[in-house]
Amino acid sequence: MRWLFALGSMQNPSAHENTDLQPRVPHEEQNYGATAARVRRGPQVPVSRNSPAKRDYLIVGVLCYANLINFMDWFIVPGILLDIQKYFELRDEGAGLLQTVFILCYMLAAPFFGYLGDRYNRKVILGAGIFFWSAVTLGTSFISESYCWIFFLSRGLVGIGTASYSTVAPTIIADRFDEGKRTTMLSVFYICIPVGSGLGYVLASSMAHVTGDWHWAFRVTPCMGGLALVLLILLVPRRVQRRTEAHRALSIHGSSRVAAEKPGAQGDAKTSWCQDITSLGKKMKVLEPPPLNCWKEAEVALLYWLHKQLKSTPSWSFVWSSLGLTAMAFVTGALGLWVPMFLYRAQVALGIVQQCLEKSCNSSNSLIFGGITIGTGILGVIAGAEAARRLRKTNSRADPLICATSMFVSSLCLYVAIMVAQKNILSTFIFIAFGELFLSVNWAVVTDILLYVVTPRRQSTAIALQILASHLLGDAGSPYLIGMISSAIQAKKDQSFQWSFCSLQYSFIICVFVGVFGGVFFLLTSFYIEEDRKEAEQL
Repeated sequence: MRWLFALGSMQNPSAHENTDLQPRVPHEEQNYGATAARVRRGPQVPVSRNSPAKRDYLIVGVLCYANLINFMDWFIVPGILLDIQKYFELRDEGAGLLQTVFILCYMLAAPFFGYLGDRYNRKVILGAGIFFWSAVTLGTSFISESYCWIFFLSRGLVGIGTASYSTVAPTIIADRFDEGKRTTMLSVFYICIPVGSGLGYVLASSMAHVTGDWHWAFRVTPCMGGLALVLLILLVPRRVQRRTEAHRALSIHGSSRVAAEKPGAQGDAKTSWCQDITSLGKKMKVLEPPPLNCWKEAEVALLYWLHKQLKSTPSWSFVWSSLGLTAMAFVTGALGLWVPMFLYRAQVALGIVQQCLEKSCNSSNSLIFGGITIGTGILGVIAGAEAARRLRKTNSRADPLICATSMFVSSLCLYVAIMVAQKNILSTFIFIAFGELFLSVNWAVVTDILLYVVTPRRQSTAIALQILASHLLGDAGSPYLIGMISSAIQAKKDQSFQWSFCSLQYSFIICVFVGVFGGVFFLLTSFYIEEDRKEAEQL
């Protein structure tokens, strides 16, 4: 994290002193993003840029640290899945259900926290979420084998706690920086996804190996969560200025303009959650419903309002990019849970290792896969952000095209990895690494697409809806689906390790097809991104 503080020390000293919660420039002259929003009738006025204060970088550091812990908690279970499966005597189907329960609760809670994040104090929401998921994770470490259902329940509760963080934290970062630095800071934030995931594998397998008891893997991150809560209280302001008058929309030419709002403009007007949801499916043209209570009045009034809403054109870039993210989530969810188990079964089938009959099993695959996840995650996110920054200057559709290309290449690498596992484990590790590398390219780029096609006062809701959709159709079901297919294939023949490996190998093929579909969705996004960005700039 040293380079973050180095960046902060390079700013104007006067910017360092401004650590209060007031906007640094007059309300009507704020510029957030490469191009500020333009109100249709307002004259354009020049705006000077202000460098982010040192406190802004400290806030990003705190949020990144908490995000790291967030994803470490996600992947503790995959890191010791073999131990847990033996402890609770679970089949592949039941083992896959563990991650599915976690993500289902996570995605169902996300819209609720998105609603709260758009309307209430975001620091309080973050603090409550960190405390809740840390406490539940600690409680998980004391569950015995006779209470398997409580273990499933605890994973669901942890998913609810982490949802409060993932929907709110990116919007705070977006509110602190303009377009150029916003992409960089979001890239740093999303590097914590693969790094935290990899550390989750490493932590879980290391603690199980050192202590001889997998329960200890759940007793480290709660302590780290307590430190994150203290840092959040001390360093993050109670209120972070929301930048709604000037929309942080991207401009390909990097021009800087802002509108002087017409007296009485409703740029800051609060809207209902139903209106937020509706506007995300339109090109930001929110039509007011008739002055009737849509929940109690006549059915004719509701149908009339829906008829008016449907006259607007859908914001297809938001829709297609969300579907592309869904495909990414499907693949990463399946790989994240099952790759260490897949590698273990391949090694047993090839005679490289012996079948584990002890209480604590060999954790080398989780350690290696965790290291691969960390390395490819850092490199992929940085490469994706840098490629987007450079290519945007010459191609206005660069972001979705980068995502599409990386999905196609990743799918090819994963297919090769699955096929060569029965012959050469080293080649499998190499191609899995390349597959994860190209998947990681997309994390920050996809989020940046959302941030410049959605108005700021609805971004928490937009992120929450994207989380809901991507997890509902993505990694909420993929771990369970892979396990279910594997169990069904195993049931067709007598139990053997060779056949259990083959069943998991055949199940993984579905990830390749889903990855290709994801690339197609991002290609479709590129057809609409320019038009939707221009629509967003007019708000």
